[in-house]
Amino acid sequence: MSNPYGYAGTGWILSFTTGLPRRFCNMAIERRSRVVWEGDLLKGNGNIEFQSSGLHSTPVTWASRTEDPNGKTSPEELMAAAHAACFSMALSATLARSKHPPKSLDVSAKCTLDKKDEGFRITDMHLTPLVGEVDGMSEDEFIKAANEAKEGCPVSNALKNNVNIHLDARLK
Repeated sequence: MSNPYGYAGTGWILSFTTGLPRRFCNMAIERRSRVVWEGDLLKGNGNIEFQSSGLHSTPVTWASRTEDPNGKTSPEELMAAAHAACFSMALSATLARSKHPPKSLDVSAKCTLDKKDEGFRITDMHLTPLVGEVDGMSEDEFIKAANEAKEGCPVSNALKNNVNIHLDARLK
Protein backbone atom coordinates (compact mmCIF):
# COMPACT_ATOMS: atom_id res chain seq x y z
CA MET A 1 0.00 0.00 0.00
CA SER A 2 1.39 3.41 -0.86
CA ASN A 3 0.55 6.91 0.27
CA PRO A 4 0.38 10.09 -1.83
CA TYR A 5 4.07 10.78 -1.15
CA GLY A 6 5.21 7.56 -2.89
CA TYR A 7 6.36 5.67 0.23
CA ALA A 8 5.37 2.14 1.28
CA GLY A 9 6.61 -0.11 4.12
CA THR A 10 8.85 0.62 7.12
CA GLY A 11 12.59 0.66 7.80
CA TRP A 12 15.64 2.61 8.87
CA ILE A 13 17.35 5.59 7.24
CA LEU A 14 20.24 7.84 8.19
CA SER A 15 19.25 11.12 9.75
CA PHE A 16 20.15 14.10 7.56
CA THR A 17 21.22 16.09 10.62
CA THR A 18 23.14 13.54 12.71
CA GLY A 19 24.13 10.85 10.16
CA LEU A 20 22.85 8.23 12.62
CA PRO A 21 20.19 5.60 11.87
CA ARG A 22 16.63 6.53 12.72
CA ARG A 23 13.35 4.68 12.35
CA PHE A 24 11.40 5.68 9.29
CA CYS A 25 7.92 4.48 8.52
CA ASN A 26 6.98 3.84 4.94
CA MET A 27 10.54 3.10 3.76
CA ALA A 28 10.04 1.60 0.28
CA ILE A 29 9.91 4.49 -2.14
CA GLU A 30 8.17 4.35 -5.49
CA ARG A 31 8.45 6.81 -8.35
CA ARG A 32 6.40 6.61 -11.51
CA SER A 33 6.88 7.54 -15.13
CA ARG A 34 4.87 6.70 -18.19
CA VAL A 35 5.61 6.66 -21.92
CA VAL A 36 3.09 6.76 -24.72
CA TRP A 37 4.73 5.54 -27.95
CA GLU A 38 3.20 6.02 -31.38
CA GLY A 39 4.37 4.37 -34.58
CA ASP A 40 7.18 1.96 -35.38
CA LEU A 41 10.68 2.07 -33.91
CA LEU A 42 12.45 4.01 -36.66
CA LYS A 43 9.83 6.65 -37.47
CA GLY A 44 7.76 6.62 -34.31
CA ASN A 45 8.09 8.72 -31.21
CA GLY A 46 7.26 8.66 -27.55
CA ASN A 47 6.50 11.11 -24.82
CA ILE A 48 7.86 10.51 -21.31
CA GLU A 49 5.62 11.70 -18.49
CA PHE A 50 7.24 12.15 -15.09
CA GLN A 51 4.21 11.28 -13.02
CA SER A 52 5.76 11.49 -9.55
CA SER A 53 7.52 14.83 -9.88
CA GLY A 54 5.25 16.52 -12.38
CA LEU A 55 8.25 17.63 -14.47
CA HIS A 56 7.46 18.64 -18.01
CA SER A 57 6.97 15.73 -20.36
CA THR A 58 9.89 14.95 -22.63
CA PRO A 59 9.95 13.51 -26.16
CA VAL A 60 11.99 10.41 -27.00
CA THR A 61 12.75 8.77 -30.35
CA TRP A 62 15.02 6.07 -31.73
CA ALA A 63 16.92 8.78 -33.60
CA SER A 64 17.46 10.74 -30.36
CA ARG A 65 18.87 7.55 -28.89
CA THR A 66 21.23 6.60 -31.72
CA GLU A 67 21.87 9.83 -33.63
CA ASP A 68 21.60 13.55 -32.82
CA PRO A 69 19.32 14.16 -29.81
CA ASN A 70 17.76 17.31 -31.35
CA GLY A 71 16.24 18.39 -28.03
CA LYS A 72 14.90 14.93 -27.19
CA THR A 73 16.13 12.50 -24.56
CA SER A 74 16.98 8.80 -24.46
CA PRO A 75 16.84 6.01 -21.88
CA GLU A 76 20.63 6.25 -21.63
CA GLU A 77 20.55 9.97 -20.81
CA LEU A 78 17.91 9.31 -18.16
CA MET A 79 20.01 6.47 -16.69
CA ALA A 80 23.10 8.70 -16.65
CA ALA A 81 21.14 11.43 -14.86
CA ALA A 82 19.71 8.95 -12.35
CA HIS A 83 23.14 7.49 -11.64
CA ALA A 84 24.87 10.86 -11.26
CA ALA A 85 22.17 12.09 -8.87
CA CYS A 86 22.05 8.88 -6.82
CA PHE A 87 25.84 8.58 -6.63
CA SER A 88 26.27 12.20 -5.52
CA MET A 89 23.79 11.56 -2.70
CA ALA A 90 25.54 8.33 -1.70
CA LEU A 91 28.95 10.01 -1.69
CA SER A 92 27.64 13.01 0.23
CA ALA A 93 26.28 10.65 2.92
CA THR A 94 29.53 8.63 2.98
CA LEU A 95 31.61 11.78 3.42
CA ALA A 96 29.29 13.16 6.14
CA ARG A 97 29.56 9.88 8.09
CA SER A 98 33.36 10.27 8.01
CA LYS A 99 32.97 13.81 9.43
CA HIS A 100 33.98 15.40 6.11
CA PRO A 101 30.78 16.73 4.55
CA PRO A 102 31.47 17.98 1.05
CA LYS A 103 31.36 21.64 0.10
CA SER A 104 30.49 20.47 -3.41
CA LEU A 105 30.46 17.38 -5.61
CA ASP A 106 30.46 17.66 -9.38
CA VAL A 107 29.43 14.29 -10.84
CA SER A 108 29.18 13.67 -14.58
CA ALA A 109 27.84 10.39 -15.89
CA LYS A 110 28.08 8.91 -19.37
CA CYS A 111 25.99 5.88 -20.29
CA THR A 112 27.10 3.82 -23.31
CA LEU A 113 24.70 1.95 -25.60
CA ASP A 114 26.56 -0.45 -27.90
CA LYS A 115 25.60 -2.92 -30.63
CA LYS A 116 26.63 -6.45 -29.68
CA ASP A 117 25.97 -9.82 -31.33
CA GLU A 118 22.85 -10.27 -29.19
CA GLY A 119 21.57 -6.77 -30.02
CA PHE A 120 21.89 -3.38 -28.38
CA ARG A 121 23.11 -3.38 -24.78
CA ILE A 122 23.99 -0.76 -22.22
CA THR A 123 27.61 -1.72 -21.61
CA ASP A 124 29.27 1.02 -19.57
CA MET A 125 28.54 3.79 -17.12
CA HIS A 126 31.32 6.30 -16.55
CA LEU A 127 31.13 8.46 -13.42
CA THR A 128 33.85 10.77 -14.65
CA PRO A 129 35.00 13.22 -13.91
CA LEU A 130 33.93 13.21 -10.29
CA VAL A 131 35.36 16.30 -8.62
CA GLY A 132 34.86 16.94 -4.94
CA GLU A 133 35.57 19.92 -2.76
CA VAL A 134 36.05 18.44 0.72
CA ASP A 135 37.97 20.06 3.56
CA GLY A 136 40.38 18.02 5.68
CA MET A 137 40.53 14.96 3.42
CA SER A 138 43.39 13.61 1.35
CA GLU A 139 42.98 12.57 -2.28
CA ASP A 140 43.42 8.89 -1.31
CA GLU A 141 40.74 9.19 1.40
CA PHE A 142 38.39 10.83 -1.09
CA ILE A 143 38.93 8.08 -3.68
CA LYS A 144 38.31 5.44 -0.99
CA ALA A 145 35.08 7.21 0.03
CA ALA A 146 34.00 7.43 -3.63
CA ASN A 147 34.53 3.68 -4.08
CA GLU A 148 32.60 3.00 -0.87
CA ALA A 149 29.76 5.20 -2.14
CA LYS A 150 29.76 3.30 -5.44
CA GLU A 151 29.16 0.08 -3.51
CA GLY A 152 26.28 1.63 -1.54
CA CYS A 153 24.62 3.61 -4.34
CA PRO A 154 21.23 2.03 -5.20
CA VAL A 155 21.62 2.78 -8.92
CA SER A 156 25.15 1.33 -8.93
CA ASN A 157 23.74 -1.78 -7.27
CA ALA A 158 20.97 -2.06 -9.87
CA LEU A 159 23.58 -1.95 -12.64
CA LYS A 160 26.14 -4.21 -10.92
CA ASN A 161 27.00 -7.43 -12.80
CA ASN A 162 25.26 -6.06 -15.91
CA VAL A 163 27.03 -2.81 -16.74
CA ASN A 164 30.70 -1.89 -16.27
CA ILE A 165 30.87 1.04 -13.87
CA HIS A 166 33.95 3.26 -14.17
CA LEU A 167 34.87 5.83 -11.54
CA ASP A 168 37.49 8.57 -11.78
CA ALA A 169 37.46 10.66 -8.60
CA ARG A 170 39.65 13.57 -7.56
CA LEU A 171 39.61 16.53 -5.24
CA LYS A 172 39.26 20.06 -6.55
